Amino acid sequence: MRLTCTSDTTNTGSWWYNSTINRLQYSYCGVVWSAGGALSTARYKLAGAGTQNAGLAFGGPAPSLGTCTEEYNGTSWSAGGALSTGRYRLAGAGTQNAGLAFGGYYFPSGGGQGLCTEEYDGSSWSSGGALITERSSLAGAGTQNAGLAFGGLAGPSASSCTEEYNGTSWSTGGALSTARYSLGGSGTQNEALAFGGYPTLSCTEEYNGTSWSTGGDLITGRQGLAGAGTQNAGLAFGGFVSPASVSCTEEYNGTSWSAGGALITARYALAGAGTQNAGLAFGGFEGALRSCTEEYNEGIKTCTL
Repeated sequence: MRLTCTSDTTNTGSWWYNSTINRLQYSYCGVVWSAGGALSTARYKLAGAGTQNAGLAFGGPAPSLGTCTEEYNGTSWSAGGALSTGRYRLAGAGTQNAGLAFGGYYFPSGGGQGLCTEEYDGSSWSSGGALITERSSLAGAGTQNAGLAFGGLAGPSASSCTEEYNGTSWSTGGALSTARYSLGGSGTQNEALAFGGYPTLSCTEEYNGTSWSTGGDLITGRQGLAGAGTQNAGLAFGGFVSPASVSCTEEYNGTSWSAGGALITARYALAGAGTQNAGLAFGGFEGALRSCTEEYNEGIKTCTL
């Protein structure tokens, strides 16, 4: 028996026979991805912050994309103020009007991994305190005045380094139990979630403001994924498992991960924002740079038997 689920708006919680396709169908309430307004500039290896109706996208590959910032209003993206330092493989935190960008690879090519932190006020970026450890492909959580940076690639090696931001400067936090990069992150400075990445893939850790402890493993281990939500209501989506990108979404309840609705477009090196029940996925790569945006909301799933 093979189930194929798509979004629908009728027959909630019911069974029926579809004579057009000669198949039995049923529908139930679930959380599914739907198409949102496309980014103005297709890109990957970017960062995100904010909520589903007030999202922020910044950075990306190639000099022409490295400073690009866009703001989402729940329907479409519009141009925001450019980053002062163009970069990709950076991390983000905060909100649309109080965003935080840190780390990454600088431009031009060979510019190296960065310590640079910038703060967004809803219109423009300004310099913040530099990271203690320069790195790229790291993850972020928290707010502009209580940010968290963890993991990443420091030189040629995976990093376990965690740093806490107070709105002015970074200080050393408790190290990840497992060093990794290209991981996902969510939550706050005192209740953060780290998951996936290379080379650990399925490993999840929880931060209590002082130290990291082991959480439940992802069902599908992967790197280059995105995250949203909180420590007790996390969301992981997209990513890469050799030889291709994946569309799988998983939801975390503070103990274990469970399967959620699949992304419409499988991709990796995308960015995310929002909550577990109101998530936002944007950008990424699968065969080409992607501009697609998807929104995660409660809806009706129709399944064909």
